[in-house]
Amino acid sequence: MLEAFFSPRGVAVVGASQNPTKLGYGTARNLVVSEYSGALHFVNPRGGRLFDQPIYPNLASVPDPVDLAIIMIPAVSVPGVLEECGQRGIRFAIVGAGGFREVGPEGEALEERCMEIAHAHKIRVLGPNCIGFLDTHLPINATFLPLPGPIPGDIAFLSHSGAICEAVIDWARGQGFGLSRLVSLGNQMDLNEGDMLSAVVTDPNTRVVAMYMEGVGDGPIFIKQAGEVTREKPVVAIKVGLSEAGRAAVASHTGALAGKDVAYDAAFRKAGVIRARHSEEMFGWAQALAWCPLPSGPNIAVLTNAGGPGAIAADALETEGLHLAKLTEATRELLRDLLPAAASLRNPVDMLAGAGPREYADGLRALLEDDGVDGVIVILPPPPMTTAAEVAGAIIPVIRLTSKPVMVALMGDELIVHAARLFRQSHIPDYRFPERAVSAMRVLVERKRHLDAPREIPPDLDGIHLEKAKEFIERAEIGETGFVDSTASTKVLENYGIRIPSENLVETSEQAVEAANQLGYPVALKVVAPDIPHKSDFGGVVLDLHSPQAVIEGYEHILRMTTATVPEKQIRGVLVQKMVPHGQDIIVGVVRDDQFGPLVMFGSGGVEVEELEDVTFALAPLTYHEVERMLECTWAGRRLRGYRNLPPADRNAVIEVLLRLGQLAVDLPQVMEVEINPLRALTDGDGALALDVRMRLER
Repeated sequence: MLEAFFSPRGVAVVGASQNPTKLGYGTARNLVVSEYSGALHFVNPRGGRLFDQPIYPNLASVPDPVDLAIIMIPAVSVPGVLEECGQRGIRFAIVGAGGFREVGPEGEALEERCMEIAHAHKIRVLGPNCIGFLDTHLPINATFLPLPGPIPGDIAFLSHSGAICEAVIDWARGQGFGLSRLVSLGNQMDLNEGDMLSAVVTDPNTRVVAMYMEGVGDGPIFIKQAGEVTREKPVVAIKVGLSEAGRAAVASHTGALAGKDVAYDAAFRKAGVIRARHSEEMFGWAQALAWCPLPSGPNIAVLTNAGGPGAIAADALETEGLHLAKLTEATRELLRDLLPAAASLRNPVDMLAGAGPREYADGLRALLEDDGVDGVIVILPPPPMTTAAEVAGAIIPVIRLTSKPVMVALMGDELIVHAARLFRQSHIPDYRFPERAVSAMRVLVERKRHLDAPREIPPDLDGIHLEKAKEFIERAEIGETGFVDSTASTKVLENYGIRIPSENLVETSEQAVEAANQLGYPVALKVVAPDIPHKSDFGGVVLDLHSPQAVIEGYEHILRMTTATVPEKQIRGVLVQKMVPHGQDIIVGVVRDDQFGPLVMFGSGGVEVEELEDVTFALAPLTYHEVERMLECTWAGRRLRGYRNLPPADRNAVIEVLLRLGQLAVDLPQVMEVEINPLRALTDGDGALALDVRMRLER
């Protein structure tokens, strides 16, 4: 699709300049210096010569072949040049100039005009407001960035920011690792991050893709494209520009917890994109993914010459969800023969301060031979009796021979410079602190799990009555905030196979007593008023009523408390609900993100849900594997297996509810939010019941 863009037979630089301060000069210079082997042409109405080549007055006079036009002229002149490209049969263009939609309505109109011309002539455009791209292996440098460019490597970098590209190139050279490709995306008038991901994955010189992102054009399409790419090659991304301003405007716990950051987390997770929080983390992880084999599991050994760094690594392993490997007795016996008598033979293995090249190499080899060890963290502060470089020279051959990942925590600065150079020349990732090495190991474990995960599709669910659910939505009374009364909400859930306790809606205390007698005591009373966000906060819930008199008093209490909050005419009635046996209370819900679509939430419920923040989100529809991950990454989910005096709850019933909520969110796009708080998971085999439900519809 984009082969002729990345590997053009000929390039024309429109706006090539003899003035070294102009971007058109920088682009021409970089193409020449990069030793691009295709046909290279310069275009400027002023004519002349540049780098011993003629400057043509226009594109029409440029000889064949030309696959790519690099347009380095003011924004206002770009539409005319795109027309020339179309007439000339040029199918790819890079527009470097700013002054388009990022500057306001006039620039937006100019960008739309450019897009119309490009579509009419079937021209694919990178930019505008970008610095271009480079490929260190072809080679071609179609940017105007200062020289020297990056050294050849196996990490591709895609960026929405040109300035970040420039900084990354300089930083990468200083760190001693290279790039395969670099693409500046700019405004993404046409070609976007998904297009470039799909193109880069086919590059044989790229092992890992790193991305700096400020947004995505089309959320579902990005997830699809990125998901296909991550099955072939790992993608690590930073996403910036997140805003929480909208959180204050939502009325449900689910909505308040689902900021834009949560939506991107869920989208990246569904696509298999590994999310980094800062640049150092992104490139550190990319190095590990490019240079290391993947571990078989999460059991990691730590080799160190001091107790403190080993303890830091052990804590980091627990924080990152990895495990200290249990060394076999055979391994410990071998270490006892190889290391000083005072060395600690438990994991972390502390060889003491006198450990030198031999001890490090022997210790590492012994750990790697243990079948219970999936990977090793080697911690190397500046050793007092030798040099870090000598230790590096001893362990590099050991690392080269293993099929297990080894991360080096090379602590220090001036005393470890030579050792760092040796490791990088050997494509062995090194980090300045143990925590960084451990986090990189965790990313390798994540990558292995992603590749091993089954390629599921959402299951077919029986007992769903879509048309009936739509009828209840159409008839529902909608409050000023968009929420519907709880009776309509529960009817929708029931038609999706989600169980609700036995209940009756009443309008008088006498009816409440009659309903309680019918349902059987004890009962709960709950106000039905769409515009009361959290009923318990306003005295709208009374629980565990055992007699008619208690029901009457509870009913009067609810009316007295809630009419102080909303007018009595907005109260639809009171729900009498059969009390449910004890179980584990959790929160589940749906909230719709305007970019990625519906998100399903799971976590610890109750009135303190926002303070606990023990929740996770996943994009609907859900697979069994995705639901299992939701349960395993939260305390609420792990607790379902039983904890202390809590018996195991019906975990399968909770999984079923989450799958059905995900399907509801896909089937009913007019549903903006659903919250079940709590969903009570009864003892194993007894199911789960939605005790309180809120639903908001699109107004």
